[in-house]
Amino acid sequence: CESLAALLNCASETVLPFSTGVIGERLPVDRIIAALPAAVASLTPDGWPDAAWGIMTTDTQPKAVTRTFEVAGQKVTVNGIAKGAGMIRPDMATMLAFVAVDAAIEPDDLQRTLAQAVADSFNCITVDGDTSTNDACCLVATGEGPRLAPADPGWPAFQAALNETCLSLAQAIVRDGEGASKFITIRIEQARDVAEARRVADAIAHSPLVKTAFFASDPNWGRILAAIGRAGVDDLALDGVEVDLDEIGVVRAGGLASAYRETDGQRVMDRTDITITVRLARGDAAVRIWTCDLGHDYVRINAEYRT
Repeated sequence: CESLAALLNCASETVLPFSTGVIGERLPVDRIIAALPAAVASLTPDGWPDAAWGIMTTDTQPKAVTRTFEVAGQKVTVNGIAKGAGMIRPDMATMLAFVAVDAAIEPDDLQRTLAQAVADSFNCITVDGDTSTNDACCLVATGEGPRLAPADPGWPAFQAALNETCLSLAQAIVRDGEGASKFITIRIEQARDVAEARRVADAIAHSPLVKTAFFASDPNWGRILAAIGRAGVDDLALDGVEVDLDEIGVVRAGGLASAYRETDGQRVMDRTDITITVRLARGDAAVRIWTCDLGHDYVRINAEYRT
């Protein structure tokens, strides 16, 4: 931090270091310090794409998003980049995300709006249900544009742009999940409360049997029902549960729907984007999270990670 601060002529406490990599191994500090002068010399306002590439690890593609909105007729830009493909689950795990807005906004206001955006994006994704020691989502206001506060007419547009940026980056992480071939949306409806709905969603998303069934394009609805049953929902009556795969009703009254045909389920499972909808018939609460399938390449990537 002190070495970079000296090059940028700023206070060392304004430098925030971030890292991911092999857990427990120390960073090559000498190499990092030696590379700082060249990195500083290459800084440009349009260097976001290079930064997105530079933070990749097991990612197969960079993740970058831009959104714009207006404040009193002046265009304001939100730029975001992220990295992450494995060890991803809510609370962000081994993921880094950096978002900047060219407006002047107070830190407390930034924190509140970022917390709202993250709650419905980065904290609603899971690739493998695993977490790591490093994660961060950083929002910076550069101060180059107009001043903005929650009471201002332009604030809702900023919140919307930030929400869209975080959601797009979060979903890009899931789509680029290690070895992933399918993007899965899980919707839980008619739960007693949000916490209950989230427990059911997580049980489905973290089930290796569900995830491998999706990798195999196998409409194995029993695995989904089993995950719902073990989610820890008190007094859940399975005879009220319904499950849909996209537009196809699969489970009704806790069992196979009378109108369901295996060919219909297979047609859905052959798609790359699939939505699982579960209705619990217990209330009005709902949640939505995103995950992916689990295949051979996930095992290969993580088995060979240090070799």
